[in-house]
Amino acid sequence: MSFKVLVKVCETGILAGRNGQLVKFGRCFSTTGTVSKAMLEDSPNAAIDKTLLNRYFNLPQPENKIQAKYVWIDGTGEGLRSKSRTLDFVPKNPEELPKWQYDGSSTYQAEGENSDIFLKPQAIYKDPFRRNNNILVLCDTYYSDMTPTKSNKRAAAAEAMEMVKSHDPWFGIEQEYTFLDMDGRPLGWPKNGFPGPQGPYYCGVGADRVIGREIVEAHYRACLYAGVDISGTNAEVMPSQWEYQVGPSLGLKASDDLWISRFILHRLGEEFGVVVTLDPKPMPGHWNGAGAHCNFSTKSMREENGIEEIRRAIEKLSKRHEKHIKAYDPREGKDNERRLTGKCETSSIHDFSSGVANRAVSIRIPRGVAEQNKGYLEDRRPSSNCDPYSVTNALVRTCVLNE
Repeated sequence: MSFKVLVKVCETGILAGRNGQLVKFGRCFSTTGTVSKAMLEDSPNAAIDKTLLNRYFNLPQPENKIQAKYVWIDGTGEGLRSKSRTLDFVPKNPEELPKWQYDGSSTYQAEGENSDIFLKPQAIYKDPFRRNNNILVLCDTYYSDMTPTKSNKRAAAAEAMEMVKSHDPWFGIEQEYTFLDMDGRPLGWPKNGFPGPQGPYYCGVGADRVIGREIVEAHYRACLYAGVDISGTNAEVMPSQWEYQVGPSLGLKASDDLWISRFILHRLGEEFGVVVTLDPKPMPGHWNGAGAHCNFSTKSMREENGIEEIRRAIEKLSKRHEKHIKAYDPREGKDNERRLTGKCETSSIHDFSSGVANRAVSIRIPRGVAEQNKGYLEDRRPSSNCDPYSVTNALVRTCVLNE
């Protein structure tokens, strides 16, 4: 099976650098090319016959045994790890689950002479891969003295959410991401050129405009099955780029859901033989980057004339711009520097801005919110690889706790 794309071709050729960027030379022109499923031929996972697994998943599972996959964030602050154990009961809440440990020296979280890092279960989800009573367990991580690891941003966020619980903080997060093939190029992009310019791909339909919908649909259904509050999905502006939305959910739920939904997405990528990247700017040049816009509201923002509370929150955020930029990507703004350029529907990383229905600002007030005089604000600064615990923590500490 194949589909057509608009390809930019050069008469004398295109050189591929070691960093994945393409260097063009000679005279270029546009033409129609064909990309086939052979684009996955270098993926070892794509070559595996997945139907064989059904032989073993069809084996009856003992009634008194379930499989629990513990999932956690590693020392990079964006990578996910997991391992499984057998339980002889079906837990109803995370407190019933045993703590566990792992080798932190292999996850950038400890030295070899004191490498045990402890896992504390925080949320339970149904396992969409093993199904039955099997579960995914989202955990946060602790050193041997039970202090949070440096990459455990959940602990501080939980503290903040407890302090503001009377304000009923809601969060909705828009996760953008990009599919790559095994050589680091966006999935389906020509090996010796580029797709046609952005314009027809956003929310598009058709084989010449959409790449990877099967994975998106599988992810959507898997998240619903797992218990994630996934609220929608759409194709994004750059070809092979997609978005899904989590929430609106109260307190930590949106952040927990986002992390486990990321795990499910990467896990599905294994099955399809496709790499999922959360890089905020996977392709240099005039291609849209990827963000994780965070929609935020409190009870007073959602009440009549809540627009005044929204404006007060924006005024507070304007005074803490640098703090939020550091909280909004794992490298304290270094990743977002490539994305927040003031171009391609972004604001400048150096300046705070706000506006109604404006996608080139730091904080956007949606048109419907402005018309109803209540609702929520959208913080467009978080990068696609942000830690949502850091983002939501920063928002409530600035807007509600006045820190």
